[in-house]
Amino acid sequence: MAVTGLGKVRNKRKQEEVEEVEKGPFVGAVDLEMQSEDEAEDEDQEGDDASDDGDVDEFPEIDAASDSEEESEEEEEEDTDDLNEEDTLDENSDADSDLHIFPKSKKVVSDITGQTKVVYPEIEPDYDSDSSTEDDPNRVGNIPMHWYDDLPHLGYNINGKRVLRPAKGDELDKFLQTVEDPNSWTTAFDKNAQMDKPLSAEELDIIRRLQAGENPDAEYDPYEPTIEWFTGKGKEEVMPLSSAPEPKRRWLPSKWEKQKIMKIVRAIRQGRIVGSKPTAADKKQQFYAIWNEPPSNQPPPLPAPKPKLPTNSESYNPPEEYLPTEEERKQWENTDPEDREGDYLPHKYPALRLVPAYDQFIKQRFNRQLDLYLAPRIQRVKLNVDPNSLLPKLPTPNSLRPFPNYKSLQFMHTKARVRCLSISPDGAWVASGDESGVISLWEVNVGREVKRWSLSSKVGAIEWCPRLDACFFVAGTEERLHFFIPPNISPAMLTMTQSTLAPPTLPPATQSSIKWISTSGATEDGPILTIELPSASGLSRQLTWHRKGDYLASVSSSETQGSVWMHQISRRHSQAPFKKIKGAVQMVLFHPTKPHFFVATQRYVRLYNLAEQKLLKTLMPGIKWISSMDVHPSGDHIIVGGYDRKLCWFDLELSEKPYKVLRYHSRAIRSLHFHPTYPLFASSSDDGSIQIFHARVYSDLMTDPLIVPLKILRGHDVQEGLGVLQIKWVNKQPWLVSAGADGSVSLWCS
Repeated sequence: MAVTGLGKVRNKRKQEEVEEVEKGPFVGAVDLEMQSEDEAEDEDQEGDDASDDGDVDEFPEIDAASDSEEESEEEEEEDTDDLNEEDTLDENSDADSDLHIFPKSKKVVSDITGQTKVVYPEIEPDYDSDSSTEDDPNRVGNIPMHWYDDLPHLGYNINGKRVLRPAKGDELDKFLQTVEDPNSWTTAFDKNAQMDKPLSAEELDIIRRLQAGENPDAEYDPYEPTIEWFTGKGKEEVMPLSSAPEPKRRWLPSKWEKQKIMKIVRAIRQGRIVGSKPTAADKKQQFYAIWNEPPSNQPPPLPAPKPKLPTNSESYNPPEEYLPTEEERKQWENTDPEDREGDYLPHKYPALRLVPAYDQFIKQRFNRQLDLYLAPRIQRVKLNVDPNSLLPKLPTPNSLRPFPNYKSLQFMHTKARVRCLSISPDGAWVASGDESGVISLWEVNVGREVKRWSLSSKVGAIEWCPRLDACFFVAGTEERLHFFIPPNISPAMLTMTQSTLAPPTLPPATQSSIKWISTSGATEDGPILTIELPSASGLSRQLTWHRKGDYLASVSSSETQGSVWMHQISRRHSQAPFKKIKGAVQMVLFHPTKPHFFVATQRYVRLYNLAEQKLLKTLMPGIKWISSMDVHPSGDHIIVGGYDRKLCWFDLELSEKPYKVLRYHSRAIRSLHFHPTYPLFASSSDDGSIQIFHARVYSDLMTDPLIVPLKILRGHDVQEGLGVLQIKWVNKQPWLVSAGADGSVSLWCS
């Protein structure tokens, strides 16, 4: 009774699930659960119990809404009945265990369903059930076995190892095997195993039936009574064939086809459909003048190369000096054919009738045919040109002095690598900053440190203001720009600098996300002015001033539109000049004479007109990643360097592509700089070298710039793959200052 009641509950649950499936197509597809082994065994056992009713049911889910006292009592009665039946089943199983050998089971309570279930122990296979003594079968699958005819193995086993081919005997061994073994005729050759395997009784019976012309299936009854599928009451119209007379439409012409044909006939009569005219065979012979063709401008093909004429050594009676000695003959025979000087050895015969046939005749004829087939048909004129005349005539480096050629001073930052440096407009001071946040101010002439500032984060960029009536520099850190005033300056210049950076009356505040903060304390110990950039803008990696010293452009490491900012000192106003930037900005520069603005992204350099607010030109240097850029003091030329070791020189009046590409560095280029007064420019790289170039730009537009490599300076150590990070020229002097990853700042003099 308990089992019957449980089956009814399950049938009811099954009907509810069918109704839920009919309501929505994806209701049953998403409610999938991974069952454990205990649940799977429990469901299998319950499925066996429920198989008596003919249904395959699942375990009913617990309905919290139906938790009433009457239903709980009925469920308890059903559970007790189930337990009684399971006890009787266990008793029967114990009785069967005496007759048969079965592993003993035990009853446990499931942690998931809360009901009892029978659990059998895991089977521990003995040596008798192990198949390790058998040979590994071939696992190549259903492929042509003739692929392995020339190989020592037949295929591969389940572990990927080769299955070797078994030994085969000759015909005599096969005959002796048939004589000694009476069951040899009941074997068949297995192509995968390459051996004879015995046939089973069923296979022998199939072979016997095929030989006798009978049906291979022994259980097939050819005389079984037929089933009348298409006869009987209610099945008359199911017949595929009918004995009804042919309908009239089968032998009468179709009026619809007649209408279509008449429609085509009317179109032909009206001329809307024109058929192809038959081509009449012209019996007249057609002649044409073969000399009326225009002459070809192509030169006639060259004649085939002529074979080489025989020499005295090929004679059947050569002079004695051409005959080789025994040592020369042995050496010629031991040499490879492609390394021999000739294809033959001279031999002397007393008479012409004694000369044998030439053993290399066929090969020589074949090589001659190849010469005729592969001979070039173009005549090339060889030019006798002196290679030195092709090289440009450059002046000697000694005639282009002065330029830096030795290290004069060295200033050390002991804590971290020096990322940036800048030189004052008068050329007397150098400000350098390292990654530990230390800014050092030292003199160019003697290398003495005058002042040191310590910031909370690493310094990414430093730039002096180009104004001559004021003296201050800007240092860029994480999301901040700090303005410093150097010590020991004249009172008039100090007053002008303080009035510029911290005026007594501040201009009206503008709506911007950037804050300008003035410091009221001593100016020598800290910054007098600080600009706070927007959050998440990152480290300021470049600062550049306009030539008048009122506008300052900063580039941050962020790749958003807020990475480039334009700051005006007089109004204390900051703005982002670009609403949308294509690519990550690497550097920006002001034009020295025009209101133009250079923006270098990862692969392009764009030139904007700030007055008209439009794009003028896009330069394509062909560099994968631009790292540095600088503008010539004249404003008509620009140099661009990249991490792929290329240095491109652009003439802005000529083309958007580089005028000249220089590849002298072995590692990535980090910094480029034009000298403001001398015709010099320098480039630094991660290979630890600095290269000095002479770059003379002529006022005549028809004359190309003169670029001459002068000197390679080596004085910085490469650390962690980084070399010289930034270089700057000293104003009014042919001196160069370089900052390296080794923490040193060097001054190079001429």
